[in-house]
Amino acid sequence: MDDLPEACIAHILSFTSPRDTCRLSCVSRSFLSPAVSDALWASFTPPDCLSSPSPPPPFSSKKHFFLSHQPQLIDNGLKSFWLDKFSKAECFMLSSRSLSIIWGDTPEYWGRPSLPESRFQEVAELLDVCWLEIRGRINTRMLSPSILYTAHLVFKLTPDAIGFENSPVEVSVGIAGNDNDAQRQIVFLDPQEAQGENLNGQYPNERADGWLEIELGDFFNEGIDDKELEMAVCEINTGHWKSGLVIEGLEIRPKLN
Repeated sequence: MDDLPEACIAHILSFTSPRDTCRLSCVSRSFLSPAVSDALWASFTPPDCLSSPSPPPPFSSKKHFFLSHQPQLIDNGLKSFWLDKFSKAECFMLSSRSLSIIWGDTPEYWGRPSLPESRFQEVAELLDVCWLEIRGRINTRMLSPSILYTAHLVFKLTPDAIGFENSPVEVSVGIAGNDNDAQRQIVFLDPQEAQGENLNGQYPNERADGWLEIELGDFFNEGIDDKELEMAVCEINTGHWKSGLVIEGLEIRPKLN
């Protein structure tokens, strides 16, 4: 291997994975220099990530960009973007400001505070509504092809939140305009231990960043059509008032095996 040019070794490594490349760089000096070359890590990075009109801030190398654990704000701060380290797929979170929230622009019903733990400039805080409906869309061309994605609502409940106990919510994921083909399921936004009885349905999980998340559904992106993926959270039993829900955004990332 020592007789091969560095560019040749980097080309060989491009047929492996980012994880394997990092491992090989630790066990062989022949792989060390090629494993940090921009040419290699550019091959792991989707082309549109490097030529986007709103690229992430500059990094010292393409390897640092790929391995960065800090999501980068794009689209004037309305979305955040990062790369999945295992599948190399593009991941996004749509901020609360980019979502369609019923009564979301009415100050009496929804507030727009800033939170230090949020990656966005502001979040959406439910003050008082009797009709909860949240929708978000992203073009399928922004997602990596041939990847099974899963969508999540990322949120918190304030200590004085009310109206979510034993209250089922319908969530869905599908191509906008094809309601009959959308994937639907029933979830609860209150943690399971807070429910008054054992109800069938999914409950939120706590994330490493301190937020809660609830899975909305899956979507396999073939990467062929230019369509809008729509994600929705809709209350089933409307008419009773609720408050204390804080929306960070809708997250789209590859589904774990």
